[in-house]
Amino acid sequence: MDLTRRIDGYCERMSEAFWAEPINAVTNIAFIIAAVLVYLFARRMGRLDGPTLFLICNLTAIGIGSFLFHTFATVWAAMTDTIPILFFILAYFAIAMRRFVGLSLRGSAIATALLILALPAASGALRPLLLPVIGGSVSYVPALLMLLAVGTWLWRQGHEAGRNLIIGAGIFACSLTFRALDQQLCDVFPGGTHFLWHILNGTLLGFLIYTFILYGHGTTAMSRLRGTA
Repeated sequence: MDLTRRIDGYCERMSEAFWAEPINAVTNIAFIIAAVLVYLFARRMGRLDGPTLFLICNLTAIGIGSFLFHTFATVWAAMTDTIPILFFILAYFAIAMRRFVGLSLRGSAIATALLILALPAASGALRPLLLPVIGGSVSYVPALLMLLAVGTWLWRQGHEAGRNLIIGAGIFACSLTFRALDQQLCDVFPGGTHFLWHILNGTLLGFLIYTFILYGHGTTAMSRLRGTA
């Protein structure tokens, strides 16, 4: 693999210059702002524990990695962008299984391992159907469906976090739409729409951490179900 190979996949990029995507690069500040805000909120709430700190650091890494990708635009820079995103998806799912659903550490680990197997399988199954419509954004659709499914289950169990996760899925759907439209609207918007993916995703990930800070430290839906059984 040539880690220095150039990648030109966004409407805004018109050359190989470092600042060839100024809007896409600068709007990654949304991730950093979100990380700072949830850090301050967690500290004020007295809930700045290990999982919360990990998610905040992961969110910061996403912002840095995405900035590197939209400036250097190489294979290695793309890896600094996508790997932290994957880590966040898996980490948040594992933490949600533990803190929201109430699974044991072993149960959360097994559920996350199954998710690792399911994500590429689901992406592969959806690719023939959605690739012509949303392009490479199809790889994020399984994560969107997973967020919606977990949120809906929690909401049906009466867990406070469920409604927020469903709202998060709505934000995710909007951000994914702008990501998919970037190349298709180049003639109308020369700067593209990918920058809105950054702003909305920064909002989404910050909102998910905010939800964890609020509802990830009390009685879980599963615990309540066991208590009423």
